[in-house]
Amino acid sequence: MKTVLVTGSNGLLGQKITEKIRAEKSVNLIATSKGADRFSFKDGYVYAEMDILNPAQVRTVIEQYKPDAIIHTAAMTNVDTCHIERKAAYQLNVVATQTLISLCEEFDIHFIHLSTDFVFDGANGPYDETAKPNPVSYYGETKLQAEELVKKSNARWAILRTILVYGIVSDMSRSNIVLWAKGALEKGNPLNIVNDQYRMPTLAEDLADACLLAVERNAQGIFHISA
Repeated sequence: MKTVLVTGSNGLLGQKITEKIRAEKSVNLIATSKGADRFSFKDGYVYAEMDILNPAQVRTVIEQYKPDAIIHTAAMTNVDTCHIERKAAYQLNVVATQTLISLCEEFDIHFIHLSTDFVFDGANGPYDETAKPNPVSYYGETKLQAEELVKKSNARWAILRTILVYGIVSDMSRSNIVLWAKGALEKGNPLNIVNDQYRMPTLAEDLADACLLAVERNAQGIFHISA
């Protein structure tokens, strides 16, 4: 049975991956995130506190648990925050990815990297995997830089680009478009929404399935995963 390490396990996608692995018992799971574990249940997986901005700690965790694959979900994903806090965005989205992909190369670990449709400018969608990226936001720039680091490595890798992930988890401290709209409607507040974009929101459970399928099939290359 494979051992899979997930970064950002306290986030929406990380929690969905953890839930699926617990239910299916398909792999040995090492859930990692910065800070305490947010799950109420504590069985069916191992939790290791790991700050992806601390290379020494990342190495220690990887050497201890010896994963066969890493699913890298941790990132700064708020577009506005990335624009304002550029140094933090670069550290989380680019530097941390370099740390992980280097260790995957060193220890022959399959690296599943979550990316985004924001690597494109949105002018000529929908896009297939061969389309040329052209980000117009700093968030998109950092995610594209991370992709380039992954592609240049000698590790086994898969890049999963996705769109507007939504879902509900037990810890709802971080919102997504569905929870945001639900909350606004319940309060009778107006919704300010762009009217010049076509988006394909992706259910977090479906994206979690894609991540686990990539691990199971040792997938390599770039894949677009959306609704």
